[in-house]
Amino acid sequence: MPKSALRYAAKVDLDKPAWEHENLHNRWHPDVPAVGTIKNGETVKIECVDWTGGQIKNDDSANDVRDVDLTRIHYLTGPFEIETAEPGDVLVVDIQDVQPLDDHPWGFTGIFSRENGGGFLDDTYPKPAKAIWDFEGINCSSRHIPGVRFAGLIHPGILGCAPSAEVLKTWNDREGQLITECSHMDKVVALPPEPKSVHVGSTEGDIKEKVGREGARTVPGRPEHGGNCDIKNLSRGSKVYLPVHVKGAKFSVGDLHFSQGDGEISFCGAIEMAGVITIKFSVMKGGVAHLGMKSPIYIPGPVEPQFGPGRYIYFEGFSVDEHGKQYYLDTTVAYRQTCFRVIEYLKRYGYDDYQIYLLLSCAPIQGHVAGIVDVPNSCTTIGLPMDIFDFDIRPEAPTGKRELGSCAFAS
Repeated sequence: MPKSALRYAAKVDLDKPAWEHENLHNRWHPDVPAVGTIKNGETVKIECVDWTGGQIKNDDSANDVRDVDLTRIHYLTGPFEIETAEPGDVLVVDIQDVQPLDDHPWGFTGIFSRENGGGFLDDTYPKPAKAIWDFEGINCSSRHIPGVRFAGLIHPGILGCAPSAEVLKTWNDREGQLITECSHMDKVVALPPEPKSVHVGSTEGDIKEKVGREGARTVPGRPEHGGNCDIKNLSRGSKVYLPVHVKGAKFSVGDLHFSQGDGEISFCGAIEMAGVITIKFSVMKGGVAHLGMKSPIYIPGPVEPQFGPGRYIYFEGFSVDEHGKQYYLDTTVAYRQTCFRVIEYLKRYGYDDYQIYLLLSCAPIQGHVAGIVDVPNSCTTIGLPMDIFDFDIRPEAPTGKRELGSCAFAS
């Protein structure tokens, strides 16, 4: 047992805009200055704002989702220098706990407008919408998606160490080439460095200008360090092994989720929240070479909502799209079709499409790739836990439309 309460390495003030916090930043860059030091072997608490920096409110309108400023997102707490960490080491991140802030016991799931962020199914569901979730201990429920209650598999969406200058150049070159190659497409395929709304804690002047000019956006995860991977199983008790690229590691964390389904399909698709994460840090000297590491590794913790194997209903999807077009082993097309199968099924009970889309993003669904070798069709599946509903959704049970309210829409 510790002899005293754990130290807070950083706290946040939700009454203050995220971009005024001196211990937050929103770009990956080796020159972002550290906001504190953590000892090798130390366990600390770190508070985080939600990924939009407080732009989404606990109300019944989705105007805030429609109007969200996507240049002011992913404010990460940090970076923290970890004593003794050097390039080539592995930082072992032992996630001991994640909790909402005591005075902020709610979170949100959003569907962004197709013109402002979009989502996995935005060709079919282009309107902004949201659901507010109230936390009741380990469980959550929503006035916007009634008839559902489940335990959250609470976790951070983003954690990683700073890139070196060489790694950062690799990211920018690689993603810049993709943007050039896909310039004919009417689609955002990658996000280049963007000086607008760059935040580097309390730093101003030349360093802030350099980070704005060169810093990598935090939206994608990347193989060299992890970052925004949105892996729902990185929950309490998990260990994450991160490659270290700069002296001190410069570790950052944020984008906390109360719950998420595999894929986080609506983009703002977890139950996003402000909260506090408790982490023990340790350094594995020479770990990158020892492990032959080319991307992070993790071991899930023992905590997960329990649904027996027979308490899921699974839906299949294949790489034939909704218009009947055949694709070659395209798992993205297949997973979209799997999502549509669940939406069609649950509409029979009275939910509308947008409620189900939100639910699939944040409930503990199990998404799997079933087959990628039987040409031409990939097969993917989604397992929907039946026990999160307060009515029977088994195929043999009667359906009948219920009064199940509505999610919040924009005016």
